[in-house]
Amino acid sequence: MTVQSPRPADALAADGRIVRIRPVTSDDVPDLIAMHDACTVSDLRQRFFGTGRGVVGVEVGRLVHLNTAGSGLAVVAVDDGIPIGAASFEILPDRPERAEFGLLVCAAHQHRGIGTLLLEHLARAAVASGVKELSGQVLGGNIAMLRLARSLAPGVPMPFRDGVVDVVLSTDFDQAFTEGIEQRERAAERLSLQPLLEPRSVAVVGASRSGTGIGHEILRSIADHDFNGPVYPVNSAATELAGMTAYPSLASLPEPVDLVIIAVPARAVAGVVHEAGTAGARAAVVVSSGFAEIGDAEAQAELVRIARNHDMRLVGPNCLGIVNTDDSIRLQASFAVDAPTSGGLCLASQSGAVGIAALAHASRTGLGVHSFVSLGNKADVSGNDLLSYWYDDPQCKAVALYLESFGNPRKFARVARAVARRKPVLAVKGGRSDSGRRAGLSHTAAAASPDVAVDSLFAQAGVIRTDSLEAMLDTARVLVDQPLPAGRRIGLVGNAGGVNVLAADAAASNALTVPTLSRETCDRLNASVAGAAALDNPIDLGAAASPRAYLEAITMLGASGEVDALVVVFAATRTNDIPGNLDAMAAALDALPGLPVAVVVLGLAEAPTALGERRIPVFDFPEDAVAAMGRAAEYAAWRERPLGKRPEPDGVDRDAARAIVDRLLERGGGWQLSVDAVELLRCYGIPVVATERVESKREAVAAARALGYPVALKADDPRLIHKTDAGAVRLGLGHDAEVRSSFRDVAALTEGDGGAIVVQPMVEAQVELVAGVTHDPLFGSLVMFGIGGVQTDLLGDKIFRLLPLTDVDAESMWRSLKTSKLLTGFRGSGPVDLAGLTDLLERLGRLAEDFPQIAELDLNPIMAGPEGVQAVDVKLRLAHVGVEPDPVARVMR
Repeated sequence: MTVQSPRPADALAADGRIVRIRPVTSDDVPDLIAMHDACTVSDLRQRFFGTGRGVVGVEVGRLVHLNTAGSGLAVVAVDDGIPIGAASFEILPDRPERAEFGLLVCAAHQHRGIGTLLLEHLARAAVASGVKELSGQVLGGNIAMLRLARSLAPGVPMPFRDGVVDVVLSTDFDQAFTEGIEQRERAAERLSLQPLLEPRSVAVVGASRSGTGIGHEILRSIADHDFNGPVYPVNSAATELAGMTAYPSLASLPEPVDLVIIAVPARAVAGVVHEAGTAGARAAVVVSSGFAEIGDAEAQAELVRIARNHDMRLVGPNCLGIVNTDDSIRLQASFAVDAPTSGGLCLASQSGAVGIAALAHASRTGLGVHSFVSLGNKADVSGNDLLSYWYDDPQCKAVALYLESFGNPRKFARVARAVARRKPVLAVKGGRSDSGRRAGLSHTAAAASPDVAVDSLFAQAGVIRTDSLEAMLDTARVLVDQPLPAGRRIGLVGNAGGVNVLAADAAASNALTVPTLSRETCDRLNASVAGAAALDNPIDLGAAASPRAYLEAITMLGASGEVDALVVVFAATRTNDIPGNLDAMAAALDALPGLPVAVVVLGLAEAPTALGERRIPVFDFPEDAVAAMGRAAEYAAWRERPLGKRPEPDGVDRDAARAIVDRLLERGGGWQLSVDAVELLRCYGIPVVATERVESKREAVAAARALGYPVALKADDPRLIHKTDAGAVRLGLGHDAEVRSSFRDVAALTEGDGGAIVVQPMVEAQVELVAGVTHDPLFGSLVMFGIGGVQTDLLGDKIFRLLPLTDVDAESMWRSLKTSKLLTGFRGSGPVDLAGLTDLLERLGRLAEDFPQIAELDLNPIMAGPEGVQAVDVKLRLAHVGVEPDPVARVMR
């Protein structure tokens, strides 16, 4: 086995600083010797169980040899160009599934999480090399190393003998291991981005003397909104800008600044980023354009290289700027016309124009914004970074994202899901067209458009997806300052029957129910609310409804316990007491703090944007308000569902499966014979009907007799997409003569083309289903499930899920089908084997997770009945996998 060295990668240490993790090379020998020589005697004794410094040369030579020989891996952590720690594993010659690891971090950089970071990267490389365990011995007094080992392998026994602890780290990463990595990454991201989003001082480079241009507008915006810290204009030809003292260079500032805003021509940006880093800045926002968006990716990559070398974070280039409205910051560093007011929404946009529109809509509707980041080209800081930062931000009540692309959607799924368990995450994804639809030959791949992958990602991560920017911000208005709905029952109160009808229709369209009120509640309403047109739900108070009528109806309905959310509609006319009615609504709704509510005001040219102390959002139309409440209810339901666990199906033989995959790939990969696909599926306990490959009429008859009549005879030819249409499937063969005749006809379709013929027993089914896998280089593998057989294309009732597939995900797949009643029992039929169906999907998910080389897999049909489920026809395509995004590794963009 030869270990492949991973690519160099930048990562965040526990203190938020940037280090580079890369393989050791022969050029590192002098620096590695110096690093070991700088270690204390105690450090060397704990690493090498001895104090002699003569071991240093031997150890450095071993590290270099590991990478050149391919018998293991040695990686080094580099900070400011100097190695500060090294880690290695060496595969045991007699046990290739196990390797010994070693780790050393120089004393000056301990307690920065460098050792943890090195071991994480080492473990990811080990699993890619087929290593299942990393083992090592640690002196009992090496408390720091033992603490590190226990953090990476919680609950794993570590025997202690003769003063030495045996440490074993499994590379089969469990949920606790990955959650630990995610927690460490979020903490590091927050520290790393604080100089960007919570700067103590700001410099602006590129503000003109003429008082025009983007740089000058950003400088004025920062000053006009009272940034809570010093602001330094930088211009080599000016001594004063916007009423502030200007400085000729960043090096001439009276102090190092946290943040530099750069608005100079593209050709000058790299020099300014370098100057900023040299002057001690920790973050930069590049609003200048002229980089990857016009095809100059190399110039953009150079900006990132310079920033990383100086331990800086970078937003942009080609962006609008950033905003933080917190009273302790008050940073409005953008050139948008509308500066948002303070609130609880955090907003990131990949498009500057969309960011401008979002800020304007927030201002117009009274939606307060806590922070805003225009991502631009996302050269460094991305949506994943911001989600990690906002995870622990107490002022952030909800997150809204406009995205056009994903750098690492697999990591986005993990980060967004963690954030969404705490606070709502909303998103609009640009580019929903099917122009990138796959041209696969399986039903699964053909149905998996790029947007299907995005939908699956958002659904599993709990992200609230909307089709428009307005709908996203409307939903945020409902979510930011209000509790989540406890259910899907909505109450409607208004003074216009037609509008109430529209609201009720909208409720049905958004999976909300408008329940009939109890007799007791109707009686109380009838006794207290005079002149109402209708006192059931929806409650119609009549066009001339008084403030008292609104107050009583809202109070009684809200206190009834019969609704989980409330939408109040007011149509203003000349006969209404408009101020009185609005005040009554506000008072009644403020008295219901545990109930999410929205108000619709019609007929006013200048309606208020919010009512009451709760700042209840006011909408122009009932459909918008109800739709926002429906999305809030769906999110609340997701929050209540358990995340589930990554299943560990019994009876799985991964080694045998790996041997099959390797053998088939060595033969060239591509579409496989079904008998080989069945062999692979059986390694994972996925039930497939008995399948016998035959090469003659005699073998076909023998197989049919052994399996028991009636049987099916079909071509095993990967080229045939629809075998039935091609005449390559013969069903219900009841005797030898039919088998012989069918063999002759089907053999004519496959002769000379590498195809084969198989015989299977006939299987009856209550329901025919389909399941499959398709692999996307960016998103990873998707598992598909739906109604199968000839109805697969007709009904299109399918559901997709991304990996890893949890037990909750697997069960939700069949529950989410529109035709799920066919599975649970419909019109006298009993349920199919639902436990067996869930188990099949769990096993399929683990197979796809373990073997991304499965490019396409179709199980169609799957015959499901009360006694069990089993696949009848299998199609499999294998392909080699290149470098793909890692969903777990702590690696910067």
